[in-house]
Amino acid sequence: MGKQEILDYTQNRELSWLRFNQRVLEEARDETVPLMERMKFVAIFTSNLDEFFMIRVGSLYDMAAVDNKKLDTKSGMTPKQQLEAIYQAVAPLYKERDKTYAEIKKQLKPYGVCGLDFKELEQQEKKYVKKYFKEQILPVLSPQIVDPNHPFPHLLNKEIYVVANLKQGSNTMTGIVPVPQYIPEVLYLPGHDIRYIRMEKVIMEYLELVFDKYEVSDKNYICVTRNADISPDDEAYADNEDFRFIMKETLHKRRRMAVVRLETASPLGKEMEKYLCDRFKITPECIFRTKMPMKLGFIFAIADKIPDSMKRALIDEPFSPQPSASLADGSIMEQVKKKDVLLSFPYESMDPFLQLIREAASDPDVMTIKITIYRLAKKARLVEYLCAAAENGKEVTALIELRARFDEQNNIDWSERMEEAGCRVLYGFEDYKVHSKLCLITYRNKNEIRYITQVGTGNYNEKTAKMYTDYSLITSDQEIGEDAAVFFKNMSIGNLDGAYDHLIVSPTSLKQKVLSLMDEEIRKGEHGRIVMKMNSLTDMDFIRKVSAASQAGVKIDLIVRGICCILPGIQGRTENLRVTSIVGRYLEHPRVFVFGTGDDAKVYIGSADMMTRNTEKRVEVACPIFDPKIRKKLMHDLNIMLADNVKARKMLSDGTYRKKVQGERTVNAQETFMKEALNARRPAAVVHKKEKESLLGKIFGIFRKK
Repeated sequence: MGKQEILDYTQNRELSWLRFNQRVLEEARDETVPLMERMKFVAIFTSNLDEFFMIRVGSLYDMAAVDNKKLDTKSGMTPKQQLEAIYQAVAPLYKERDKTYAEIKKQLKPYGVCGLDFKELEQQEKKYVKKYFKEQILPVLSPQIVDPNHPFPHLLNKEIYVVANLKQGSNTMTGIVPVPQYIPEVLYLPGHDIRYIRMEKVIMEYLELVFDKYEVSDKNYICVTRNADISPDDEAYADNEDFRFIMKETLHKRRRMAVVRLETASPLGKEMEKYLCDRFKITPECIFRTKMPMKLGFIFAIADKIPDSMKRALIDEPFSPQPSASLADGSIMEQVKKKDVLLSFPYESMDPFLQLIREAASDPDVMTIKITIYRLAKKARLVEYLCAAAENGKEVTALIELRARFDEQNNIDWSERMEEAGCRVLYGFEDYKVHSKLCLITYRNKNEIRYITQVGTGNYNEKTAKMYTDYSLITSDQEIGEDAAVFFKNMSIGNLDGAYDHLIVSPTSLKQKVLSLMDEEIRKGEHGRIVMKMNSLTDMDFIRKVSAASQAGVKIDLIVRGICCILPGIQGRTENLRVTSIVGRYLEHPRVFVFGTGDDAKVYIGSADMMTRNTEKRVEVACPIFDPKIRKKLMHDLNIMLADNVKARKMLSDGTYRKKVQGERTVNAQETFMKEALNARRPAAVVHKKEKESLLGKIFGIFRKK
């Protein structure tokens, strides 16, 4: 076996991701961002880091245990070396986060938003807290001692435990109190201001009342993060017809996985540190002390409590997704039969797509509705409309991916609801997640079978459609519809090797088509142009092709929000490559690929990032854009993003990022798109044929009555 080639213009994906999360933290430090929004960025940074440890760090531990000599193709590091680099890189991020949180918290105090330690409470507040603790918290606590007769309990992932040393006579032991999941995270204090104290601090203050037979010392609270990188057992998949049952077992298993991080509120003594390291089978490098809350979900609830009088100072000016600039009032179905429509979330509302499904559910000409589902909101009108369609006698097929990480239970619940309504529910493939965003409505027009197809870059999640930027194409192009019909047929019979005329589909044709389109630009040399927007970039075939294009003189712009394993500006490799990342009010999520310039450019939108998992291990769909107006709109949007000098950062050749230099004109892409949506002129309302007939009938009816 030959020596593995490590390229000199790539970087490790995990360290690249940490730099992305550092950009999130920079938004929390940006003084032009309102204070509560900055606090939300601290919460997002924290949530991101939690998931990173659960998934990426967890998988590296697994790899280290199986084959620690396997080298990362981008950096040449072993799994163990990657873990060492991660823990080293995370330590300063903790300090930066704690400092940022403390600064924002201090600046919020004049506005009456006060997160308090017990010693900061006023006397009346202390009485209130003690009374609340005795009446509402103490009766539901489940304390435990650890001694020869009471083994160390299993600590749940990302739950908080108050711990202390206990002494009774000559006996010493450890006391542990789980902070119950069913009590509020924070206790709000009486009064007009938003004054609150974290519940673990309340429990820690009154720990003597919990362990009233003991001397209590060295009080602290801790939180473990466990490996959550679980894959369903392949044999169980093959042997069990009900994949939902396997996923339920998988979720149960996730609760007991190995510890990859331990967080503490106060420094641990040497003896306690050694005890916990031995108990959790971790090293001291896995222990992080934090001076701020370990869970920050309560921040979003506090933002909702801000009085109207202070909202302008503390919160972003509200923005509601606008009606589509391409659609008039009236039937969506009738309008999209005549022209293609592109919805741009969150600047435009998701409602037209939902209305399209609702109309299809009751339209007598509609025969089938087919859809792939990866993530849904807890409350999903889409599911209700699909169920209504099934109950109205339409054939409804939903290909639901039960392995959408951390949304597994939600998808299990929705799949059961849809089956009850008469929908046909499929669960995808053993080794391939179905990540595509595709919907097909089939209807009869006289004696012809016709199609309406929707292709998206993001999930059918009504909640995140207001927070993530995405595109959704709705087209009545019959050739694309025919491709979509073949796709759903292939999915139903387990065929991943289908051939399509226009749609490009992984794992078979998507990467090959993208590389082929890049080759076309390479042949143009200095006249070639490639602009691609995605969330992450790790695929080595794509990386090599980008370098080849750069060396041929092709001008390449990659807009990559998160992980980016290729380095720009490396002499002889990537001089003609620019990498831009935008982190702002909304989470950047679209995947848009443009090859060439002007009217000859080939433009695609789709669900896939240029990651090996997307191009080779998932079912993804990208669709060409034929409509000239929509092509122009997408290219306009990409140009605005590339011109952004407020929220955009450019990657340097060492993998670090720097904000762009602001000239006389500042460009904030997301703000520009909000203004464009607010100022867009919608077409006049159209009365369609069916509505006209109904209106004439009513008029004639009136005359008949007279």
